[in-house]
Amino acid sequence: MKTEYFKGLSRAQLYWAAAGLLVVTVLVVLGILFGRGGEAPGAEELAITADMTIGEIAPKLDVTGKSMAKELGLPLDAPKNVPVGELGVTEETLNKMVNHLVGHRESNVKYYLYGAVVLWGWLFLVKLGRPKNAPLKKRKIWYPRIFYVVTMVFSAVFLGFLLEKSPNPMEGGVKLFKTMVGLYPDTMVRIAAFLFFVALAVVGNKIVCGWACPFGSLQELIYSLPLFKKLKKKSVPFIVTNTIRGVLFVVMLLLLFGIVGGKKGYVLYHALNPFNLFNFDFELPSILITTVAALVIGAVMYRPYCRIICPFGLISWFAEYVSLYRVRIDKEACTKRGACITVCPSGTAKARVYGKKVVPDCFSCARCLNVCPEGALDYGCALLKPKAGGKKKAA
Repeated sequence: MKTEYFKGLSRAQLYWAAAGLLVVTVLVVLGILFGRGGEAPGAEELAITADMTIGEIAPKLDVTGKSMAKELGLPLDAPKNVPVGELGVTEETLNKMVNHLVGHRESNVKYYLYGAVVLWGWLFLVKLGRPKNAPLKKRKIWYPRIFYVVTMVFSAVFLGFLLEKSPNPMEGGVKLFKTMVGLYPDTMVRIAAFLFFVALAVVGNKIVCGWACPFGSLQELIYSLPLFKKLKKKSVPFIVTNTIRGVLFVVMLLLLFGIVGGKKGYVLYHALNPFNLFNFDFELPSILITTVAALVIGAVMYRPYCRIICPFGLISWFAEYVSLYRVRIDKEACTKRGACITVCPSGTAKARVYGKKVVPDCFSCARCLNVCPEGALDYGCALLKPKAGGKKKAA
């Protein structure tokens, strides 16, 4: 990395960097100290057998009877006071169910790490990316991409493979709706988790998706490879990707609440969940197909899973309209040369430059922030007027 970037940082920016890194470190330490759970017990340690009823087993696993019935392949209204063996459940099936539920318990340390990564992303985009002492003619050193790439690697490795799939933004949204049909006992916990991820999407325009989501990070890294450059110039219209994403979300709700199919509890996204990659758990062929397809297509299309399937991607897209910090355009300085439009992988820049009311997802990737020859773009508070700091058009 060029040392020019560091030389261009002002004293105030260095103070921001030191304070930010201190807070990030504190969050990581707190997560390690207070967020780690004990080793997950198995069926034998929990003394669970097929002679027990759903009503006896569910509390041991900290799940609802409906959730347990669903995992066993029984109707959600299966009797709770009859031994599961008499309901046709074998010891092997029961043990598999117990191991599955216990193995998918959430690691609370990840909430601290999500907060730390989002804070770091916000700090970089708002305070550190554009060195105060680096003028417009040196804009190429603004927002060094290496910081973003390293964060992507961290998110994929630590928030994904090392700490496994749960919690994650996608499931944070889905589990809230699952609670409504009785698949989770802790309604307030699910509401809090959902609001946590939404807040991280609002504090900085979709930063939790763009910087912290482990599967989003994998897609970002794959797309960043210098391959298929001509194909990357072509794009699927936002109206197509967002319509598919919206239809899937509605279908999920119709199936989950039994409005379609007549049976509550079916979660469409279980069959389309690429986060299972981080547990190497491909219980359904569709999960493996979805995961592989997203990563392969991701070499030519920017974040296909996020933009076409992910329910939280849809939710956070709505949240973008009230995000506190985002990419801003100084209309007085902008000459619409299109440099930002060329580098933007999601079509967001074009919609913003031309003042469209419906704007595609912006993942706060910072690609556009150092290419404008007028310096008309920055990342700042949506409630304040942009301060481009570049050249102004002649009157």
